[in-house]
Amino acid sequence: MPIDDLDAERAHLDASRQDLARMRRRVESLDSSTAGNWVSAEILDATLAHRLEQLADDPEVPLFFGRIDRTASAGGESFHIGRRHISDSAGDPMVVDWRAPVSVPFYRASRTEPMGLTRRRRYGFSHGELTAFEDESLTDAGPAQEHSAILEAEIERPRVGPMRDIVATIQPEQDVLVRADLSQTIVVQGAPGTGKTAVGLHRAAYLLYAHRDQLTRRGVLIVGPNASFLRYIRDVLPALGEIEAKQATITELVAMHGTVRAEESAPVATLKGDVRMAEVLRRAVWSHVGEPEEALVVPRGSRRWRVPSYEAREALEGLRANDLRYAAGRALLPRALAHRVLVQMERSGDSPDDRVHDAVARAKPVKDYAAALWPDLKPGKVLFRLFTDAAWLAEVADGVLTEAEQEALLWEKVPRSAGAARWTLADLVLLDEIADLLDRTPSVAHIVADEAQDLSAMMLRALGRRSTTGSLTILGDLAQATTPWASSSWAEALAHLGKPDGHVEQLTRGFRVPADVIAYAARLLPHIAPDLEPPVAVRRTRGDLAFTTSSVTEAISAALERPGSVGLIVPDASLAAVRAELTEAGLAFAEIGVPADEETEFDAHLDVVPASLAKGLEFDHVVVSDPAAIVAGEPDRDTGLRRLYVCLTRAVTSLVVRHDGLPEELGGVPEQEDAKVSA
Repeated sequence: MPIDDLDAERAHLDASRQDLARMRRRVESLDSSTAGNWVSAEILDATLAHRLEQLADDPEVPLFFGRIDRTASAGGESFHIGRRHISDSAGDPMVVDWRAPVSVPFYRASRTEPMGLTRRRRYGFSHGELTAFEDESLTDAGPAQEHSAILEAEIERPRVGPMRDIVATIQPEQDVLVRADLSQTIVVQGAPGTGKTAVGLHRAAYLLYAHRDQLTRRGVLIVGPNASFLRYIRDVLPALGEIEAKQATITELVAMHGTVRAEESAPVATLKGDVRMAEVLRRAVWSHVGEPEEALVVPRGSRRWRVPSYEAREALEGLRANDLRYAAGRALLPRALAHRVLVQMERSGDSPDDRVHDAVARAKPVKDYAAALWPDLKPGKVLFRLFTDAAWLAEVADGVLTEAEQEALLWEKVPRSAGAARWTLADLVLLDEIADLLDRTPSVAHIVADEAQDLSAMMLRALGRRSTTGSLTILGDLAQATTPWASSSWAEALAHLGKPDGHVEQLTRGFRVPADVIAYAARLLPHIAPDLEPPVAVRRTRGDLAFTTSSVTEAISAALERPGSVGLIVPDASLAAVRAELTEAGLAFAEIGVPADEETEFDAHLDVVPASLAKGLEFDHVVVSDPAAIVAGEPDRDTGLRRLYVCLTRAVTSLVVRHDGLPEELGGVPEQEDAKVSA
């Protein structure tokens, strides 16, 4: 590359950094002293603080990663593409945000569809210093560039710490999903290494950019499978200048109903997650609405007004016909009964107004009568009764659950009260369903749910009701489903979410997992997901795949000598033994799931990863210990094989399989030179 071009690009980088500093100083010079009142001052201070966070500059992070040169007919301009917009003192762009419409050709242009570009340039950086660039002509005749060395180097760059953004390496098919319309619910069925998690997070960042006011006002929610996973992805959105989105696990999402204090067998948890429970709970809630047997008598002054039971029944049925939430109907019933009284007053020659209507609705006889017909309910008490009153459960579950299923729901040891109940996660999800039957759950503008294949029907309903007026990005892989209650298809999951028209897109091009590694793991697909297309690795490097029957410490020794992160994935039941072995060998390590410091959970060179927490994580070098035990540690073999598929596909550079015998579904050790075997 011409040195003068490289020097010019470095000068542009320096100028951009100076302009970013100028933009930050400008914001720092502003304050809330001119605000009209304290409320405005608080809002302005918060806005300025947020803007300063967006303008933070990390000298280790490049301000731009690409450039596009447009044809004369398209304007002839050149634009540097980066993580945030930077302008000079005259307001002209030094760097344009990757989410801006002008940046789209950087990701999607090709020789066959140049989108008004003559050239695309990618930059190589080292610790924030621009070291190289690579040009791709989009107008020259001849074959297109097949590989980008800079792109491959960025994908394969050693990683230590939480997940990083892929904004510099987004592929065309990923960009289409990232920029899909806000109104569209999308399911991304992604094989390991296809970047589905990154696509979901970048989609959240894009939507926050394109629909700032709407999403800031109504909220964006990121839902992950566990707390470690959320800590792993925590830095992606801030790196893209977005700090608005909230993160939560399903457990945290339903935590307002109680704390998980117990576990239950997989069959019972699966039953509680079955969509049929929604109908049982609906019947349970509405069974509390009574039938008027006596007339309502309302004394007012010297008169006594009488509403016959059949009119009270008509008022009650009129409210039921409006498909109201239980609590809303209960609140309106006194007014509906008061209306019947006012009709009688008008027939007698009175002219009652709204004040009279309100007074009658608040009268004690009316309130007591309405409360008896339509009692106040609490979710905990409803579910407590359902699990302790066999006769009532049989009544509301008739024709929905079998007698054996009803018996499985009943508690053997009955707590003193609902307040003393030891709820499970499945119970909290049911409580959330009951709460929504009573009062409508507030909806956010957009939800990104990762590893969604592991959610039960009732969990999916919990997500769906939080997006009744919004949309969702659902991320997952049916081949990686490791819960007994997992969805069998995305069409089924979309129905439970209340978004049956959602679009399903399958990603099969793998950019992270090396070819030999993914090919070996794919041996399990015919047994766990025969209908899915197998993933295809597009990287030229095939990666290192090795097998050994040595000890754990010997198995990881080679990986520890290489740069990048090392993940030792072990059966959950073996954690104590592995800890002891590593400690005796004097090896420093961190354990995923029990961090001494949540901020540094993924900062160790060696991480010990329970197989149950491996999903969604990635490491440069992975050692999977005792695959047979990983399979045997699950409730059934199908789930165990899916768990093993997850564990085998966490590597970016190398995979060592330490075993005392491989599951037969893997077909033994591959017969190829790359698959090294050691005793």
